[in-house]
Amino acid sequence: MAAALTASCSGGPATPGGPAAAGKSATASASPAPAIKISPAQGSSKVKPNKKVVVTASGGALDEVVVQGGGKQLEGSFNADKTKWVSKEPLRPTSSYSVSAKAGATTAAASFKTLKPEVELEVADVTPNQKGEKVGVGAPIILTFNNPVSDKAAVEGALEVEAEKPVEGAWRWINDKTVIYRTAKYWPAHQDVKLTARLNGVQGGKDMYGVKDYTTTIKIGAKQISKVNTKTHMMYVYRDGKKVKTMRISAGMATTREYTTTSGVHLTMERANPVRMISPGRKKGDPGYYDVMINHAVRISNSGEYVHAKNNVWAQGRQNVSHGCINSRPDQAKWFHDTMQRGDVVDITGTNRELEWNNGWGFWQLSFKEWKKGSALEETR
Repeated sequence: MAAALTASCSGGPATPGGPAAAGKSATASASPAPAIKISPAQGSSKVKPNKKVVVTASGGALDEVVVQGGGKQLEGSFNADKTKWVSKEPLRPTSSYSVSAKAGATTAAASFKTLKPEVELEVADVTPNQKGEKVGVGAPIILTFNNPVSDKAAVEGALEVEAEKPVEGAWRWINDKTVIYRTAKYWPAHQDVKLTARLNGVQGGKDMYGVKDYTTTIKIGAKQISKVNTKTHMMYVYRDGKKVKTMRISAGMATTREYTTTSGVHLTMERANPVRMISPGRKKGDPGYYDVMINHAVRISNSGEYVHAKNNVWAQGRQNVSHGCINSRPDQAKWFHDTMQRGDVVDITGTNRELEWNNGWGFWQLSFKEWKKGSALEETR
């Protein structure tokens, strides 16, 4: 008996198949299976699209989580020990979702539905972005939504600009429906820029969610920059760094503020041939009244400034006699009209009236530091 007791208390290895091994097997077989919890719970309806799908496991690690809905598989990520999985992207409104998960021998499943938004948010317009259009190196990206946005940071965070030749840029909100992207320096020429608005499921305001993603490609053309000096009455056009046109011009006569050409960095906005120009705030018979058709006109501000044609050769290159526009010889104005891209730079110097940053596309009148202050994401940093 003493010998048997001594043997049973020794620290030597247990014999395979003996009592010690049998005890381990019994313990292992008695371990509980992992438990899986899924949120939103089975049968949930009117789930908010910005709610995360969360799957957790206790008593073990998750092997697999698959969430399907809205026509795609939802992306997500595990934590370090794989006991938790969280979705990365918003859910699609008015959609059904199914969740399946596995942890060891345990499987679990759930299904739920997202709500239908009372107000739908989507992209209404992107400018400049006409089919087949190439834009200038100063071009902004003007994004307009179909409804006013109150959660601007959430919506702005869903906007992505990817350029083949990257350059720093930022969004600036100018009202509740319009946000504008401008680069810190001019776009590098001859490249594609991809705009993506991942609005689906993003909450833009009370009871308002994005219902559709949007993507488009904007083509940046040649680097066309025009330098206008109202004191020397000359305009020089450069394309990709090479001077391609020298134009004698006449600018605003500057007898009043209205008739003074604005100095600063303008962008070409649109063109037409002809354009009807009517003196603002005057009626027929008033001093200074005019109502004329002007050929080959390229708009550079919202205060009535154009680069346009005028058979005014006696003044061009000599003196400023216009109502504020830049006029040039008809053949040269036609050339400028025909070759311009929206977003080309027209840099004007020589007057005491500065172009306002929000006059047309005068966005380059702000430093990039000032421009960024209009970003909703800057406010949250």
